[in-house]
Amino acid sequence: MESEALGLAQGIDFSMWALFARATITVKLVMIGLLLASFWSWGVIVQKLIDFRKARAETKRFDAEFWSGDPLDELFDKLGPEPKGASQRVFASGMIEWRRSHRRDGGLIPGATVRIDRNMDVAIAKESEDLTRGLPILATIGSTAPFVGLFGTVWGIMNAFIEIAEQQNTNLAVVAPGIAEALLATGLGLLAAIPAVIFYNKLSADADRIIGSYESFADEFATLLSRQLDS
Repeated sequence: MESEALGLAQGIDFSMWALFARATITVKLVMIGLLLASFWSWGVIVQKLIDFRKARAETKRFDAEFWSGDPLDELFDKLGPEPKGASQRVFASGMIEWRRSHRRDGGLIPGATVRIDRNMDVAIAKESEDLTRGLPILATIGSTAPFVGLFGTVWGIMNAFIEIAEQQNTNLAVVAPGIAEALLATGLGLLAAIPAVIFYNKLSADADRIIGSYESFADEFATLLSRQLDS
């Protein structure tokens, strides 16, 4: 009997597609959802890696321009009020308020420093929102995908035991396919969750560093403007 059961088990197709095809509708839906979540998370990961690389390159180029020694007014006129780069937009927000704070007679409206700082803080907040957009998706997939996969596994094992009870047979040929199909759901859940968690942590740290560079620039820029005010 044992050799007969082993022979039957060896004749069963345990490929990924065969396991999916034999699964119940509920488990199939779980697997499809997890695969879609995995593709979605990888799409977010690739897009964020590209965005962060562009942001770092833009910040490096703008820092070189800003510290080149050219007058700030000339740099602002060159970039315009709505530049493309994030660092440039932070700079433009400060310069716009700087110019608005001048009266027609050349004097400054009181409270100019506070308004400039506030304008740049608002610009940094907008850039921060753009940088972190999509990261909550990775956090959600990373935290829920294992549980969704576990739900598929529990459902599949439950149906496997029901089938065993109906056939009144506990040999390997009956038990193995159902258990394998059920465990595939957990595997797909982990496949979706692990990269999402790893890259969420990495991209969150990268975003914090980039945002920190914007804040450092805003502080340095505000210091330069305050020196001009004092002089």
